[in-house]
Amino acid sequence: MSFKVKNLLILDDDSVIVRVFEKLAKGKGWTFEVAKNAEEALEFLGTGLYEVALVDVMLPGFSGMQFLEHAKINNLHTEIIIMTGLGSVELAVNAMRMGAYDYLAKPFDDMDRVAGVIEKAMERYRLLQKIGMLERKALGDTFYEEMIGRSMKMQEVFNVIESIAPTTSTVLIYGESGTGKELVAKAIHSRSKRKDKPFVVINCSAIPTGLLESEIFGHIKGAFTGAIADKKGLFEEGNGGTVFLDEISEVPPAVQVKLLRVLQDREIRPVGATDSISIDVRLVVATNVDLAMAVHEGRFREDLYYRINVIGITLPPLRERREDIPLLVYHFLKKFSEKAARSVEKISIDALQVLQNYSWAGNVRELENIIERAVVLASSDTITAQDLPPRILGETFYLAREISGNDLLKLNYKEAKNQAMESFNRSYITGLLQDCGGNVSFAAERAVMDRSNFKKLIIKYGISVEEFKKK
Repeated sequence: MSFKVKNLLILDDDSVIVRVFEKLAKGKGWTFEVAKNAEEALEFLGTGLYEVALVDVMLPGFSGMQFLEHAKINNLHTEIIIMTGLGSVELAVNAMRMGAYDYLAKPFDDMDRVAGVIEKAMERYRLLQKIGMLERKALGDTFYEEMIGRSMKMQEVFNVIESIAPTTSTVLIYGESGTGKELVAKAIHSRSKRKDKPFVVINCSAIPTGLLESEIFGHIKGAFTGAIADKKGLFEEGNGGTVFLDEISEVPPAVQVKLLRVLQDREIRPVGATDSISIDVRLVVATNVDLAMAVHEGRFREDLYYRINVIGITLPPLRERREDIPLLVYHFLKKFSEKAARSVEKISIDALQVLQNYSWAGNVRELENIIERAVVLASSDTITAQDLPPRILGETFYLAREISGNDLLKLNYKEAKNQAMESFNRSYITGLLQDCGGNVSFAAERAVMDRSNFKKLIIKYGISVEEFKKK
């Protein structure tokens, strides 16, 4: 039997509340079903799938809490949001402990916030489904050479590689640090007719300026102090194959001139030599710098720029292909579990959500390092949020844990509500601003709030926006 997934299941015996959510669902374009009691809601769950169920906690007969317990015992994946009236905070806390996603307190005076909670629950449901799919499905069809990605942007990169690999054209790869520029160069080489010939990597930023020319072009005995014998350069070693120059923007002007000769005449001259050597190499270069701007500022030769910029490939940063993060996470889990001889095969939904929401300045390389660390530190077969480094979790994670359910129950209702709301507001706003780089408008949009109201909360809690602005 095939099941059609609906967005929302509404379970409440109050017709006014039901109409409120019906109006909200229609306005958002959500598919939904309404159940008058828990028994009917369970029947609906038996004939269809729902992303989120809104459940009133005080139902007659088979209560909302019993419905929640039944759903969790039977491993139903629907995210459940409990609706509770004033004075029922203790019930809501218990519901959260039993596995409810969140609770909404009646009366609903801010429907934008209500909609935001429901949308976050839908996002969690979809992420859980993706995790389940990844745990059941091999990753083979997500690989292209040594790269992983199902996102549209990565598929476009793969298509370009497929088209240009058989040619001999010079390729310029743009991309931030950690996006996988060397992997793209390797893929171009392995899909070309030169695949059985050498693939030589030269990291121009890692070789001291005084030695770079000798490393690339070689030298003859006596060319300089310490040159006690002839030495082949990396271009000569890569003859017949592909030479990958990483961080080409770091090449000094004198060496840029010699690179131009390689591209124009297909020959090199070792340091100290009088004769040139013919070579046959395909050149692939990479940079994280805007070379056009470097040319404009006089830091890079214009003629060399046009020689290397025959075919350009731009790699997207990880933050622009977040749908690939779960794929990469499971790949690195497998890789480092085998390397460390550990059986860490899963990741919790909370940990994955943290990784999905992080800004990833270091891109895929940073993600790889974090998963390796987490595999080593994990105390079970599942990576949890606690296994991730503090800079990934951010302040929100720690502030959210300051007030537990037990602590709240020691206070009267008004004190508990005020304390919980203050802690939540402060941690939520701080976390959003951190993730949005101090951009108040972007953070307010993420919170589904009016910017002026969001700004009032920032002022109320004395939060400094400047601390979060990216330098």
